[in-house]
Amino acid sequence: MNSVAGEFGDGGVGEVGSAVDHVKEFAKGAAEMSVELARGCRDIVRQTLGNGNSFLAKYFGRDSYVGGRLRGPCATAFARLERLNEYLPEDKSPKHVWSVVLFVSVVVVAALSVHIKPKASAPPLAKKVFIHPPSASRILLPDGRYMAYREHGIPPDKARFSVILPHPFLSSRLAGIPGLKSSLLEEFGIRLITYDLPGFGESDPHPHRNLESSARDISLLANALGVNDKFWVLGYSSGSMHAWASLRYIPDRIAGAAMLAPMVNPYDPLMTREERYRTWNQWTRRRKFLFFLARRLPRFLSYFYHRSFLSGRHGQIDKWLSLSLGNRDRALIEDPLYEEFWQRDVEESIRQGYAKPFVEEAALQVSDWGFSLADLKLQKKFRGKGVLDWLKWLISLLSKKEEEYTGYLGPIQIWQGMDDKVVPPAMTDFVHRVLPGAAVHKLPYQGHFTYLYFCDECHRQIFTTLFGSPQGPLSNNSEADLTQEDIIHVDIATE
Repeated sequence: MNSVAGEFGDGGVGEVGSAVDHVKEFAKGAAEMSVELARGCRDIVRQTLGNGNSFLAKYFGRDSYVGGRLRGPCATAFARLERLNEYLPEDKSPKHVWSVVLFVSVVVVAALSVHIKPKASAPPLAKKVFIHPPSASRILLPDGRYMAYREHGIPPDKARFSVILPHPFLSSRLAGIPGLKSSLLEEFGIRLITYDLPGFGESDPHPHRNLESSARDISLLANALGVNDKFWVLGYSSGSMHAWASLRYIPDRIAGAAMLAPMVNPYDPLMTREERYRTWNQWTRRRKFLFFLARRLPRFLSYFYHRSFLSGRHGQIDKWLSLSLGNRDRALIEDPLYEEFWQRDVEESIRQGYAKPFVEEAALQVSDWGFSLADLKLQKKFRGKGVLDWLKWLISLLSKKEEEYTGYLGPIQIWQGMDDKVVPPAMTDFVHRVLPGAAVHKLPYQGHFTYLYFCDECHRQIFTTLFGSPQGPLSNNSEADLTQEDIIHVDIATE
C-alpha cells in the first residue's frame, strides 16, 4: 500500500475516487438523454400519425370519406367491415375480437406453409441395416486370425480351374460375381473362392495390414482349402490392388489374372500428366477430397464413414462413396434386383461396426504399395557389370542355359468399360503402357457395374477368354495338371 500511495502521491486516493464519481455522473446523464430522446420520438410519431390533419389520417383514416369524394381507400372497407360487428356478442369488444381473429389467422397460415409439403418432395424412408447371424466358413491362420470364406461351383477334387476373388471396398465374400449362375461354373469346371478381407464381414482384423500381408493371406487360404496347383485371381475395382499384390509377392502360385475395371494408385509416380488429368477429371470434388484425406489424414475418414454406410441405414452407393455414374450404371443401381443384392452385401461388409478396416483399405489404395506395376513386367533378368556377373553370363552361354526372366510370367486379361467414371479408362491405359503384355478388352458403352453385375452373356465371355471352350468338371487329377500347364504355355506363346 505504501508503494502504491508513493507512486500516486498524496492525492492519489482522492483522484481515483473522483474518477469513479465522474463515470457515475456520465452514465446518469446518458440514461436521462436516452429517455428524453425516446419521448421525443414518441411525440413525433403521435403528431405525424395520430393527428387528424396528417397525410395518413386524411387518405387512410376512418373520416377520410367526406363530401362524396374518396379521400382514403380504407374508408369504404371500414364501413363495410363494421356490418360484421352485428354478428358479435354484445359483451365483446369488436377491436378485441377482430384482433384475436387476425392473429390466429396469421399463425394458422404460417403453420400450414411450413409443415404442409407435397408428397413428391418428401424423401423416402431409409431402410435400417440388419445384421444377420454368422454363417461363414472360417479357417485359422498361423497368426491366430480367423478368415471367413465362401466356395462356389465345382468341388475341389473335380475342379478344372480354381479362382480366388478378393472383394472391393464396402463389399464382402457374398459379392463374388453378382448374378453368376452355378450352371456356368459347372460348365467350365470352375471352383470360385471368395473371402472377407481383414476386418470385413466375419474375418478378424489384421493389426499391421499391407499389400504383402494381403497376398500372403491369399496363399494361406489356398493352402488351407487344398488348392495345391496354381490358381487364378480375379480383381474387380479396388479389389484389384490385392490381385496385383498376389502377382508381385506370390507369382509362383498364380496361373493367371483377370482384372475388371482395375483400380491402381491414382498417385502412382509412373503416371504421366495426361493420364493423371484424365483420371482425376472424372471424379467428383467430394471423392477427390476423400482421396486426399486417405493419403494425408486418414483418421478423419471415420467421420464421413459413420455419416454414410456406418450410420445404421441403407443408402445408394453413389451417394455414400461420392461416385459419378454414367446412364447405364445409374439405371442398374436403381433396379430392385441390384438394390436387394447391394443391401445384403453391405450388411455383411459392415457387420463388425468398426470404421478402422475401411480406413485402412482406403489408405492402402492411395499410399505406397511397396512395389510398382513396372515390377510385374516380363523382362530379361538384369546382368550386373561386375567380373563375376560376366563369368556367370559366359557360363550360361557355354552351357546353353535358358535366359532368366523377372516379373510375372502368366497371362493378364483386363476388361474396361469405356463409360466407366468410377475407374476411368485412363487407368487401364496407364496399366497397358506399363505392362504391354497385358491383353486389354475395351467395352464400348459399358460402365463400372454393367459388365460384371447380372450379365449372363458377359460372364460367359469372361470365362471363355480365360479358359477356352467349356470342358466341364474333371474326371481325374492328372487331367487337371495337364490342362492347367497347357493353358499357361498357350497364353505365354500368344503374348
